[in-house]
Amino acid sequence: MYAEDAGNGITLPASNSWASVPAVEKDQRVLTVDEKKGKKYENFSEWYNEVIEKADLTDKRYPVKGMNIWTPYGWKLMSLIDAETRRLVDENGHHEVKFPLLIPEDEFQKEADHIKGFGDEVFWVTHAGSTPLDVPLLLRPTSETAMYPIFDLWIRSHADLPLKIYQMVNVFRYETKQTRAFMRMREIHFFEAHTCHETEEEAEIQIREDLEMMDKLAEKLCMPYLKLRRTDWDKFPGAKYTVGGDALLPTGRLLQIAGIHQYLNNFAEAYDITYEGIDGEHRYVHQTTYGMSERLIGAMVSIHGDDKGVVLPPAFAPIQVLLIPIVYGEDPDLMDYCRDVLERLRKMGYRVDVDDRPDIRPGSKFYESEEKGIPLRIDMGGKEMEGKTVTLVRRDTGEKSTVSLEELEDSLEELMNTMEQEMFARAQSHLEDNIEDADDLGSISQEKVYRIGWCGTFECGENIEEATDRNILGTLYHGEEYSGKCIWCGKESSIAVYLCKTH
Repeated sequence: MYAEDAGNGITLPASNSWASVPAVEKDQRVLTVDEKKGKKYENFSEWYNEVIEKADLTDKRYPVKGMNIWTPYGWKLMSLIDAETRRLVDENGHHEVKFPLLIPEDEFQKEADHIKGFGDEVFWVTHAGSTPLDVPLLLRPTSETAMYPIFDLWIRSHADLPLKIYQMVNVFRYETKQTRAFMRMREIHFFEAHTCHETEEEAEIQIREDLEMMDKLAEKLCMPYLKLRRTDWDKFPGAKYTVGGDALLPTGRLLQIAGIHQYLNNFAEAYDITYEGIDGEHRYVHQTTYGMSERLIGAMVSIHGDDKGVVLPPAFAPIQVLLIPIVYGEDPDLMDYCRDVLERLRKMGYRVDVDDRPDIRPGSKFYESEEKGIPLRIDMGGKEMEGKTVTLVRRDTGEKSTVSLEELEDSLEELMNTMEQEMFARAQSHLEDNIEDADDLGSISQEKVYRIGWCGTFECGENIEEATDRNILGTLYHGEEYSGKCIWCGKESSIAVYLCKTH
């Protein structure tokens, strides 16, 4: 029931840059958490830390907890995701900006709900050298209170609307829980888009467009997700409502990978952001935001990785194709053949490299390429050179195929497409297999997503969360038909909410 209609709030594959291929057959589907074996499922936390380190995606040895170093390989991965995000929001009419890092305390205090939501998480700057500052400053936890006083200066009339900007910056939040690379950090690589509109209807259109952009990005990440409208007690501070994008990890828990917020006039009233309408009347603007972070990498590694290492989607892999010459000693002819194939692939537009280290055996090179999640490996030995062929090895399944140089371009395009589609389909199957309807509290015991009836009251919601030790994450954004009873009070209910533990 969850995979039939994209309108139910679960992202499905759509058209992409590769050619279309059929969905995977049932025997290729990912198994549920209970059926899976291996360290990833037996000790996820230890597995996750190991594959992140082996892939050299980050270095956590910086002497400030929760503030890791972006390594070249990890930063290239993040930069490729950023580039696609830029492309999508630029096409939507957004313009990139860069606001200062520090926010004055008096501006931060203008929005009471925002202060309440972030008050315990901010880092404060109180001195310049030994001199106390007249106005304490804080490192941005997000940028509403930095941007909105300036929006008041930028917007004068309806001709200035819509205002649609975004930035990619670091934000800082004092995370008190155990930190984990990419998932729970104190310095966070962050994308945030902010928009101002004349009407609530135009702001709602923007939210739908944000979700469409997120769908396209998630497709390339091979990452299905739930679009859940948060409860009032779990929405973003200062928002009218929040839509969370939640990806299911192999632990059976959800990780929020995106947040989209409808502010109505809440911030506009606090910061006096008004415009003069065509009728001469002054009105408050309507605002939205759309945010994502490096959690995208954490979710991607968790969902696709295996006990050999990370598995990267073709669209964002820093190295899409790795050539490995199968040579022992010196073989100039084979190395020339490898270089010819390397140049051919570069002209095709692939991010490609060759591992020609003479002192490393081919088996060790295979192992390292698996740890780094390189989507496609090309093995080239004397047999391939003589036959003018190459051997292609998929990282996600390990399947091998031999193709001629004449077939190489078409074969690579088809393989990349197949990998992307099948990685998404396996993750989609995992999500579907781990959503379960529950009619009573006694049936809620496993690590998965439960769909339950709820009467809509805070009291019942609070009791459900306390009794199950899980979070009510909200209702599907696009809505769904439901007829049942509140799992706590027993009243008839047409509201289905999704209940799950989170990371």
